Amino acid sequence: MYIAGFDIGGTKCAVLLAQAEGEALRFLFRKEIPTSGTWQEILDQLCALLQGEMRASYPDAVLDSAGVSCGGPLNSARGIICSPPNLPGWDEVPVTEYLSAKLGVPTGLMNDADAGAVAEWRYGAGRGTRNMIFLTFGTGLGAGLILGGRLYSGTNDMAGEAGHIRMAKDGPTGYGKRGSFEGFCSGGGLRQIAQKYAEDAFSAGRTVSFCANKGELSSVTAKKVIECARAGAEDAVSILRECGTNFGRGLAVLIDILNPECIVAGSIFLRAKEFLYEPAMQAIRDEALPASAAVCRLVPAGLGEKIGDYAAIVASPHISK
Repeated sequence: MYIAGFDIGGTKCAVLLAQAEGEALRFLFRKEIPTSGTWQEILDQLCALLQGEMRASYPDAVLDSAGVSCGGPLNSARGIICSPPNLPGWDEVPVTEYLSAKLGVPTGLMNDADAGAVAEWRYGAGRGTRNMIFLTFGTGLGAGLILGGRLYSGTNDMAGEAGHIRMAKDGPTGYGKRGSFEGFCSGGGLRQIAQKYAEDAFSAGRTVSFCANKGELSSVTAKKVIECARAGAEDAVSILRECGTNFGRGLAVLIDILNPECIVAGSIFLRAKEFLYEPAMQAIRDEALPASAAVCRLVPAGLGEKIGDYAAIVASPHISK
């Protein structure tokens, strides 16, 4: 069974081809392009890349279906992308209808956090669980929910927007809300926290490991903070540990409400687990109901950096959810 996947992002989009073999996926082709141009131009370019590769390398392959993974808001039932903030111009895009017509196969659409949850549940760290939460923990913070052995996406695909939870009256901005879970625990939030730390340090006459001077504040990134922490810089380590504590506080809310057996966290948690895990677990022990915390594991995403590829494929209507 040959399946096409489309991973739609704000800065880049990818198209891939995979073959479903029993309980495994075998990836055959992947190509990235910048998210530049109209949505029609981008989808046309991705389809052309896919069809060209299939003609050249897999001439006997017959495409079975396609999946699209994209950030919300969207309507998965109708196959429409509904003006995501990171995709200007993608307004009420009938993406499944368009791709089905171009490729001649049924096409499905899923929120990227939901698709990531299904991917980790079927192929990654959540295999064998019935109640699992997947957290993106990347540029932003979104959650996908597997409850009772099936994906739960809510009434209008908005379930799992954990990043919108208010963590404090004030603080870094995420999801358009100051002091939100996403503000404290995301790549964008970590950048804000590190910039504020550096600004305060420079005003007090102190040096900072991840930023040379005030003129470089705009170039501070979560990646740079993680690199400095790995090099032993205590200021960077302190920022990540505080992020871990806030991550655990947010997870405690989810644990108390949903009582999961496993929480799978991707991206930044995967890359900086050595700094985030223990503070997060301590906050969970401090904040969550003991009986609920005792049955819940916190683990990094098992699919690693390939989770976006898996997510695009599992959005296919012919991959069991």
